[in-house]
Amino acid sequence: MTRKPAKTPPSKTASAKDLPAKALEAAAKPAEMVGHAVERALDPLTSVLKRAALTRAQKQGAQFDPAPAPTPAPAADAAPGKPGLAVSPLAVPFPKIAPVAGVEIATARAGFYKHDRDDLLVMTFAEGTSAAGVFTRHGVGSAPVDWCKRQLGVSKGLDVRALVVNAGCANSFTGKPGADAVRRVATAVGKRFDCRQRDVMMASTGVIGVLLDDARITSRLADIESRLTPDGWDAAARAIMTTDTFAKGAEATATIDGVKVRIAGIAKGSGMIAPDMATMLAFVATDANIAPTALQTLASLYTRTTFNAVTVDGDRSTNDTLLLFATGQSEAPRIHRAGDKRLADFREKLEGVLLDLALQLVRDGEGATKFVKITVTGAESHASARKIARTVAESPLVKTAFAGEDANWGRIVMAVGRADEPVNRDRMSVTFGKLVAAQDGMVAANYSEAKMSAYMKKQELEVGIDVGVGRGHAVIWTCDLTKQYVAINGDYRS
Repeated sequence: MTRKPAKTPPSKTASAKDLPAKALEAAAKPAEMVGHAVERALDPLTSVLKRAALTRAQKQGAQFDPAPAPTPAPAADAAPGKPGLAVSPLAVPFPKIAPVAGVEIATARAGFYKHDRDDLLVMTFAEGTSAAGVFTRHGVGSAPVDWCKRQLGVSKGLDVRALVVNAGCANSFTGKPGADAVRRVATAVGKRFDCRQRDVMMASTGVIGVLLDDARITSRLADIESRLTPDGWDAAARAIMTTDTFAKGAEATATIDGVKVRIAGIAKGSGMIAPDMATMLAFVATDANIAPTALQTLASLYTRTTFNAVTVDGDRSTNDTLLLFATGQSEAPRIHRAGDKRLADFREKLEGVLLDLALQLVRDGEGATKFVKITVTGAESHASARKIARTVAESPLVKTAFAGEDANWGRIVMAVGRADEPVNRDRMSVTFGKLVAAQDGMVAANYSEAKMSAYMKKQELEVGIDVGVGRGHAVIWTCDLTKQYVAINGDYRS
């Protein structure tokens, strides 16, 4: 659930010494102890970085405002996560991602799915690679999530050497047998790639309650090793798909102290998507040389304005995982502090990659036909604005109105009030794009049903809500709720 952060101090120019010691200290803790402590500590950190996370999220989101809708990726370019699913009309093409030094990739068919498709991904990393992770706060969790949190706690994120991901089986709610299966895979991978058990990260996605058949993975390791390549990001993104209809990737080039570094990442997710660690798997790598403590701070900070700012259906998963790897294979100097001024460009580019991936999750929302940006202003605090925006974005009545191309602003007002946050009814306003629907607590004097109906036919929509009590603001991206969502989830296991 969304927490109300501590009040943040006024923004100021960031420098390494300006970073709150509390934030860096929390990020340095073992991964399984970071959780809520990092979230609280990062509120002041968000302010002191020159481009505060919330502000930058709005700025980067603005790039989607004036641009025309992206050209949908052709069906031939999207390997189906599940046969028979049409490619989302909001799909974007997979970018051309160049190799990241120190990363090699291979995929294979392990047989977790009945149909013919790759469903196993292995990444290997250069010796000395730093790693950081942000995981689901779901009360159930899963065996691979437990494994990663525990091993990152032991290793402090130092020298992670491999990542193993399977689709088709979540290995969640499987008790000790599920944990044992993860351990056996990590042991086999460690022997194959000459590293320790704890140097292997694990992730799974698929049906909850199904025990991982680890032999399906370990039996393919020799084949995987022979096919490792530095140029396999597209195949990697396809291998981890479930009900996704297109592969999701993003990349960027940043500069650290005058040296260019690469950032690349993939993600999967289509349904069971909600803030507070959006339901998804995401794996991002860079050849920058960043210490694990700083890497963990960056991962935790930017999750808040990217993956925690999207929602498809309001349901969190047991397996949410974001893993960030820094191989150190570029010529850039080693960075030990997240607030180091030499990281300014890298921080901005990293958040851009994470936001790009997060927005692709919304574009591939199960059954989605509308991509919707909801901006709340005038709230008592940023936390209050986030709660209001989330309540609106997850309201079935609001989402079905989007699906029906109905500018039903009354449903939005209903959802705002249901958030149980301070609002001033007589100062509240609701806009659709540049069209004013409601103003000063009543229907706008110049309201035009014809103009509103025309606007709602667009694939990409914006809703603005000012609640008239303060200066807090937030942005959440969501999609509509259609009959296809019911169809996809009604026969998910069949």
